[in-house]
Formats: sequence, C-alpha cells, structure tokens
Amino acid sequence: MKKNFTDLIDTIATLRGPNGCPWDKKQTHESLVKCLQNESQELIDAIHNKDTENMKEELGDVLLQVIMHAQIAKEEGLFDIEDVMIYLDEKLHRRHPHVFGDHAQATSPEEALALWKEMKKKERENK
Repeated sequence: MKKNFTDLIDTIATLRGPNGCPWDKKQTHESLVKCLQNESQELIDAIHNKDTENMKEELGDVLLQVIMHAQIAKEEGLFDIEDVMIYLDEKLHRRHPHVFGDHAQATSPEEALALWKEMKKKERENK
C-alpha cells in the first residue's frame, strides 16, 4: 500500500499523541534545533558526495523536522502544516512573477534570481 503525505502527518501526530513515543512527545522547537542542523548537514554531505540513495533518506529526515515543527505549532494553536504549505505556495507565486504574473520576464537564471530578490525586498518593505 502506497503511503501519502497525510499518512506521514498522521504518523507524526500519533508519535506526539497520548499513546505516542516519550521522546517525540517531549520535543520542542528549541530542542529540535540541533536535530535540524544535523539532518540538514547530512543532506548537504549526501549532495556533495552525489549519494542519491542517502539523499533520499536525508531529505526524509529534513522533512520529518519540518513536519515535527509544524505539529508542535499546531499543538500550540499557532499554525499547522497546511498553513506552511499555503504560505510557501503563495510566496512561490509572488516571487516568480515571470511565471505566474503577466508583466515580468526572466530569460536567464540570473534574471529570475534578480526578480526573486526584488520581490523579497518589496515584501520586507510592505511588512
């Protein structure tokens, strides 16, 4: 049976739930910082080593960190993984006006990066 993203979210919620894992239930945003750093570095190492099998594992470990932080935030009534995904999707649309807009153009990676930076600057100015 093929698993989906919702299954993974449910698994992590179960791990942090009343009958879950004592270690997972104890974690906080702060206690997971070192884990996130370690998993990110392991992914970077796998990329540098061109070790695609290990990249798959390490990407999963980084994704675990993202979902754990979102689950903790959900438990605290702050936001959930859907909010994270919606925010990311909206940001990708805003920062790619050359793809999703009707005026900007980018014909090279450098132009696309310049647009990204310009949109990011505008977002910060509007905050």
